[in-house]
Amino acid sequence: MRWNLRMVAAERGIWKSTELRRRLAEAGLEISAGKMSALWTGTPISIRLEDLDVICAVLEASPADLLLREPEKVAARKPQPAPVAAGAPPVPRLGRHRSRPPA
Repeated sequence: MRWNLRMVAAERGIWKSTELRRRLAEAGLEISAGKMSALWTGTPISIRLEDLDVICAVLEASPADLLLREPEKVAARKPQPAPVAAGAPPVPRLGRHRSRPPA
C-alpha cells in the first residue's frame, strides 16, 4: 500500500502539515507534531481507524483515496517455485502438523 496523504491534502489546497494538523484539531483529533510529521512525510506502519475516519472527514476523502494499492509489489513478493531436477527425490517439507514416515 502507498500512503497518499500529501497528494490528497494538496488537491484540497492544504500544502503544509501544520495546516492539516490545525484542521484535524478543529475536528477533535489532537496529533503531536512528531506524529503529524510522520504521517505527512512517510507511510505509517499503523493508524487507528478513528484517526483515519477524522482525517477522511477533514479532507473529504475516502480511505481508498489515502491508501493506494500496489499490486505489482504484491506479485513481486510471491515466492517462485524452485525448479525440480528430473529424477531427484522430493524434498520433505518440515514443520508442525506433519505426519512422520512409517518406521
